[in-house]
Amino acid sequence: MIRFNQFSLARGTKPLFDNTTFTLNPGEKAGLVGANGAGKSTLFSVLLGELHADGGDFSLPPSWQIAHVAQETPAADKTALAYTLDGDAALRTIEAEIARASAAHDGAAEGEAHAAFADADGYTAPARAEALLLGLGFTMEQTREPVSSFSGGWRMRLNLAQALMCRSDLLLLDEPTNHLDLDAIVWLEDWLKRYPGTVVVISHDREFLDAICNVTLHLEHQQIKRYGGNYTQFEILRAQQLALQQSAYVKQQRTVEHLQSYINRFKAQATKARQAQSRVKALEKMELIAPAHAASPFTFEFRTPDSAPNPMLVMEGVRCGYRTEDNTEIPIVEQVTLSIQNGQRIGLLGANGQGKSTLIKTLATTLDPLGGHVREGKGLRIGYFAQHQLETLRPDDSPLQHLARLAPDTREQELRDFLGGFNFSGEMATAKIAPFSGGEKARLALALIIWQKPNLLLLDEPTNHLDLETRHALTMALAQFEGTLILVSHDRHLLRATTDQFMLVAKHRLHPFDGDLDDYRDWLLQHAAEQRAALKAGNGNGGGSNADAADGDNGQNRKGQRRQDAETRQKLSQLKKPLQNRIQKIEKEMDTLNAEKATLDAIVADPASYDVAQKARLTDAIRRQAEVNARLEALEAEWLDKHEELEQIG
Repeated sequence: MIRFNQFSLARGTKPLFDNTTFTLNPGEKAGLVGANGAGKSTLFSVLLGELHADGGDFSLPPSWQIAHVAQETPAADKTALAYTLDGDAALRTIEAEIARASAAHDGAAEGEAHAAFADADGYTAPARAEALLLGLGFTMEQTREPVSSFSGGWRMRLNLAQALMCRSDLLLLDEPTNHLDLDAIVWLEDWLKRYPGTVVVISHDREFLDAICNVTLHLEHQQIKRYGGNYTQFEILRAQQLALQQSAYVKQQRTVEHLQSYINRFKAQATKARQAQSRVKALEKMELIAPAHAASPFTFEFRTPDSAPNPMLVMEGVRCGYRTEDNTEIPIVEQVTLSIQNGQRIGLLGANGQGKSTLIKTLATTLDPLGGHVREGKGLRIGYFAQHQLETLRPDDSPLQHLARLAPDTREQELRDFLGGFNFSGEMATAKIAPFSGGEKARLALALIIWQKPNLLLLDEPTNHLDLETRHALTMALAQFEGTLILVSHDRHLLRATTDQFMLVAKHRLHPFDGDLDDYRDWLLQHAAEQRAALKAGNGNGGGSNADAADGDNGQNRKGQRRQDAETRQKLSQLKKPLQNRIQKIEKEMDTLNAEKATLDAIVADPASYDVAQKARLTDAIRRQAEVNARLEALEAEWLDKHEELEQIG
């Protein structure tokens, strides 16, 4: 068990934890969440034994082995496979003992070491390491390449593979999905669900947290509070607690005001002095409840586009790729034929390296097509965001200077007001951006795009540096965006909330993907299983048999039947898709209305709402409550109807 008891710790003059207490049980998987700077990374340092308490105590079982992802990767000549195997330190120790005993011609010691090697599953270790690397997106050829040949993002994947290879009781993961595509994230989720030890993970990917965590640790106000459940369940519980806290605070303030009013009126009167003094003491003793401030630093919204051409953009037989300096063509995505209609909201799926970013760059006209034709609609205004664009920001300029270049004739106050909506207010609006975090720079890049009122948004991994609050604000803004959207992201919550159709980039082609993200997850897992099976078959002896020939006709029949079944499923899926989309939209609207209903019910149930001063507010709440209830009833009826239609289709 991990136990923190009255734990206190400061970094310099800044207290991070103050008399906080919580426990984690063996096998629990905890998401560690909180604002940037709240102390999440510091807590990891405590768990690793790198920092110690200023007060109170912390303990975990002394026999536990801890694994964590290294932040640096040596540019070693050893292969990716060998580097991953280094994660199993016990196995490497046994291998060293085998080598020592062999060199010393100590047969007895060498025999014991070989027995220990077998007990430690040493003979299966290379295959297990390969499975980790393949799951994280490496090819079999890459597992044999030297570590020094990989770029920074792929080296972080190697560090993750090495941590997963470790025989650990406690696994610490700090933003493990940052350098992964959706394929690798799905694989990692599946792996972590089967991991028997304790996990503590820092992540800004809410669906990842929802998938693997059964405990949430929330860092706020120098405390660590434990919540049972995943991130979504934590959000619900916290919202309920904040509502109760705010209600208690409001009631308490009425008591405080009443006591203070009595003190002010009567403390100078001799006959009332004693009663006034008793109220002063009551006021001093009262434990003031801090006002509840929900951690929502800002919200923003997209400006309404000036025009909406239809179609927005048409691609006919386009070859997307690159040209080298000697004019050699490197095609990435071939024969793209696509008509982007006004109002479409497309999510692009596909593994890293398949060409999603190349396609987006071609759409954004930052990359010339190798062939084919691209036609833009009249009045098309593209807003393009990609991580490399952060490098084009001028480090010595302020957010205000960046925006003023786009709008030289706009009043400064209007520019400041706009930037304030993105949390660049006061001195931050005029500060150099050089020391800004990656998230702050990403937020500024988004603000500059939004100012230009695009009607076609092309977003390539817009959430990579954003915290949970900023991701939420972006999700809400994109959900209400009135233009056309094409999105590449490994943030499934963002994809689910802002897109309504998917396209898959695979095998150098762009295909419609008939399904949702759950279907895509199943497809990825099935695809990975098939790859592993093919790999095992390739490593086996192979060879056919006479029975294979005898079964030829039956195989052809089965193949024909499978094709017919697939065609039937495809037709049924086409019939079901509009119904499923409508059901999803109904459920989203019902979720929003139910949240509003809870707020309205609380207002109507609060006795304070019936004060004369609150009459207008109460009247509005009762009126809106009736509207919400009526809309919910209509949606519930439609929801039932759509499900009945689905059942009839089969």
